[in-house]
Amino acid sequence: MNNLPLVRLVNLGLRGLTLLAKFSLLFVLAYFLDPMDVALYGLVVATIAYSLFGLGFDFYSYSTRELLGSSSDQWARLLRDQSVFFGLVYALVLPLLLLIFVFELLPWAVAPWFFLLVILEHLAQELNRLLVAMSRQLLAGVVLFMRSGIWAFVVAFMFWQSEGVRGIELVFYAWAAGASLACLLGFSALYSLDRRCLKSTIDWQWIKKGVKVALPLLIATLAIRAVFTVDRYWVESVSGSEILAAYVLFAGVANTVVAFLDAGVFVFLYPKIVSAYKENDAVAFRGGMLDLLKQTIVVALLLCVSAAVLIHPILSLLQKEVYSQNVELLYFLLAGIFLFSISMVPHYGMYAMSKDRHIVAGHVLTLFVFLVAAAALGMVSPLYAVPLALCISFAFMAVYKTVAYLHLKSRLIWGGKQGI
Repeated sequence: MNNLPLVRLVNLGLRGLTLLAKFSLLFVLAYFLDPMDVALYGLVVATIAYSLFGLGFDFYSYSTRELLGSSSDQWARLLRDQSVFFGLVYALVLPLLLLIFVFELLPWAVAPWFFLLVILEHLAQELNRLLVAMSRQLLAGVVLFMRSGIWAFVVAFMFWQSEGVRGIELVFYAWAAGASLACLLGFSALYSLDRRCLKSTIDWQWIKKGVKVALPLLIATLAIRAVFTVDRYWVESVSGSEILAAYVLFAGVANTVVAFLDAGVFVFLYPKIVSAYKENDAVAFRGGMLDLLKQTIVVALLLCVSAAVLIHPILSLLQKEVYSQNVELLYFLLAGIFLFSISMVPHYGMYAMSKDRHIVAGHVLTLFVFLVAAAALGMVSPLYAVPLALCISFAFMAVYKTVAYLHLKSRLIWGGKQGI
């Protein structure tokens, strides 16, 4: 059933609604809440998103391939062993996350919410990935909508209807409720698994191998996601909470471009590129990469231009000077996101070739370039230092990945012929 066009359309629609919900929530918060609360929400969201990678360890990149390569009667055993690994990671990482509050990156008042949400978000995220691997794409879409969509619509509606509920606490309550429902629905899909394989002991060698496979990809992920987390803290430190509120709003708009590309372009094209490479089909690989390049440029450019134009009537509705007076931040962020989007084309090409080492190097160097650029530009223009540093670092990443991809492609052997 999951292969039917209608199911795919519904799944894509659910993803679109999820993005719309996030988008709507941001503007409702900006409209009704004080900029300091918007800034705090942005910091919590960014910090939780980054912490998820530590809890997950990118282990799914290994476990998903193992799941797909095993018969369904062994899935329960693999999930049990993966759960054991996550338990060990939780015991190590969760105490370390207290440092976020010790160093006052976030206020202690939100600590209970932070730990509850980071655990629920991680569980829901892993369940979503499992459902996709189990070919339960429609259910995965519903889980994602519960986790990130429906509760945001509820909060936006309640904010519009009742002045008495307008506060950051309601957002955290609704977020926790949505993530909890997503987890319950996701876990319910696992009850039907054959559990006879659980009689076998925990395979510690399997876990050890998974750590070795996932660790390089984790380093790459942590490096590039650090850029999307450090930027917010940097803006707050040099410009204050009000400017950070504007930055959070505009960053949410810019990041929607990548989210739409992921849901509407990348998820459909990169599997074909991977398959073409594995099948040694040079024509299909070249065609897939060309389609990916064309669609990425067109869609990213269209979305960026649309966002730059449509933001003005939206800001006029907000009627808050801190947003309208700093709209130039959005233009720089859109430029940076466009460059980031272009870098994903050679990224998927190298991913198809299993050349993870070059991806890791590119991400680590990009983080270094961002930090150096932000520090240097901060002495000239504190307000625009971070968004300009994003543009510079993502331009570097796009060039680095493109050069690396073209070099690797030139050395490929296709049917006895080098290059394509």
